[in-house]
Amino acid sequence: MNLQEFDTAPADELRPLLAACCDVPRWVDSVLEARPYADLAALTKVADEAARSLTNDEVARALAAHPRIGDRAQGESTEAAWSRKEQSGVGDDPVVRDALAAGNREYEQRFNRVFLICATGLSATDMLTALRHRLTNDDTTETVVVHEELRKIALLRLAKAIT
Repeated sequence: MNLQEFDTAPADELRPLLAACCDVPRWVDSVLEARPYADLAALTKVADEAARSLTNDEVARALAAHPRIGDRAQGESTEAAWSRKEQSGVGDDPVVRDALAAGNREYEQRFNRVFLICATGLSATDMLTALRHRLTNDDTTETVVVHEELRKIALLRLAKAIT
């Protein structure tokens, strides 16, 4: 979809696409309400500002739509396809996959949420290193990191959606 199509499409047709970028209704509404956009930079600016203002509850809602790192997203949805591509660096090495699974469990026990990382362009080792490092964060620091990772994912997915 190009920017002109995005600007003129009915909002109800765009909601699922935007929710696949960031499953937070207020974020989706913010992006839709600012249409039309002069260019992709203007769209990105609005989406970025909206993502930066997400509450902890909204982030928790968005996290519920993300599979664990190392889990293969199932289904034919746009979000599942994006997730599989984003996590393509995980690979099939059973040792690394087991280490990621163990790290995910430890992270979830420590922080009571799924480990989220903008995995695009990262290798399995990169993700595992980041996971182990983030396990040393305090709750406040990790909350900030999770917000930032979600923001990066939302903007990358939005850029994929609007060509």
